[in-house]
Amino acid sequence: MRLLEIVLIAINFGLLFWMVTGNRKVGKSAAIPLVVAFGLVIAQIAVEAARWEMIPAYLTPFVLTAYLYAGRRSKGRRSLVAFTIQMVCLTLYLIVSIAPPWLMPVFAFERPTGKYAVGTSVYHWVDEQRHEPYSANATDKRELMVQLWYPATEGGKGEQSAYLQNASIMTQAISTNMMNFPAFTLSHLNLIKTHAMLEAKLSESESRYPVLIFSHGMNGYRNQNMFQLEELASHGYIVMATDYAYEAAGTVYPDGRVALSKTDPNLTSNAEYTKHIPLWTADATFVLDQVEKLNQNDPAGRFTGKIDMDHIGMLGHSFGGAVTLQMIKNDPRVKAALSMDGGFYGPPVSDKGLGKPFLMMYAEETYNKVMTSYEEVASQLGGVSREAFEAPRKEYIQKSGNALAGGGLSLLIPGSKHASYSDLALFSPLLGLNGPNPRRDHRIVNEFSVAFFDRYLKGKDDSALRGLAAKYPEVNFKVNP
Repeated sequence: MRLLEIVLIAINFGLLFWMVTGNRKVGKSAAIPLVVAFGLVIAQIAVEAARWEMIPAYLTPFVLTAYLYAGRRSKGRRSLVAFTIQMVCLTLYLIVSIAPPWLMPVFAFERPTGKYAVGTSVYHWVDEQRHEPYSANATDKRELMVQLWYPATEGGKGEQSAYLQNASIMTQAISTNMMNFPAFTLSHLNLIKTHAMLEAKLSESESRYPVLIFSHGMNGYRNQNMFQLEELASHGYIVMATDYAYEAAGTVYPDGRVALSKTDPNLTSNAEYTKHIPLWTADATFVLDQVEKLNQNDPAGRFTGKIDMDHIGMLGHSFGGAVTLQMIKNDPRVKAALSMDGGFYGPPVSDKGLGKPFLMMYAEETYNKVMTSYEEVASQLGGVSREAFEAPRKEYIQKSGNALAGGGLSLLIPGSKHASYSDLALFSPLLGLNGPNPRRDHRIVNEFSVAFFDRYLKGKDDSALRGLAAKYPEVNFKVNP
């Protein structure tokens, strides 16, 4: 809950309880609590903006007015029954007022810890060499929206970036494709701000900056890891995130066209996911090509000559992690990669490993599913044979082992869930997507992400990684043989 929301509820309910417990009558002083109650509602809406979750709290001044003026207060003492009923009703009303804004919070991202301020900019890139596979029109080309976060000049006066651009469209897309929640329940996401400044000037502290390409999960969206993208930018990286059109929750183009997800909602098997790998890797390859062009001649002039093309990394969550793995395997431009609870779809990695720095972050939720024995769930499988049950698990274990062979790095955050590696863990406890302490999970992810890329893209020693292994022994960070 936001500060003024807390203040409004605390004071207005304080007034209500004070009036009821004291059986206050209408008098000359009645105007004072009413002015305070209505004033707090007006102030909260003016400063923080209204949202539907606060409607019960917004009604407190009217409830107070009704109590003071509806009927006459008895001069005698109230009965215990009447007093008890009033207090129970008030308590229930308090719970109803607190629950919605607490369960659907307007959360704030933690301030990035790096030395740089953060800027952000959005690009619309069209691949003239590829047809849009989701279009029946042969002339339609593949179009991507790509957002950048980058080290910015301190003290810029740019506008603070909203978490979701085109928020009404995106909340509808996210609710439909990722959560099966009514869209209005996520309308408060349009109130969330980030720490990045729109179109800020690139910092001149360094002559060039290394690049990181982020891939969201299937039906995700480009800034679903805002907690991490801004943090990496603040440590001196130009971070790019792509909406994989028609397989992202939603993509909004500059002219207002919208590309909503067209993926099969029943997408489950490894083979089905693997069919989507070529489109995403082709998109990622195209983005890397555009990075080269941006470095040669940025139309805005911001990144021309400022991108370190010799030090490019990738990171991804879920299906995006699988794409990241394929890219580091196949594209020599990608020098280091991080997968956050990613799958292992697509052509397998050699059993000798990738031969490049690779960090795999596992969620305990996923690990437990993989390690579940046939006997533990046999009664729930509805006739599925042991062989059919074991096949995908064996494939996952084998591909995971191959990816980490020869020095790959891995860790597992205890209590973490699949969505712990994204912003979704902050959305609402009602969704069941967060572990016991999502903020701590995000700090661990950020600290290891920065240390990993600093080690393998900036050439720092491994002292930071070793220090984090000692700081968080429970994550079992290790170098795999």
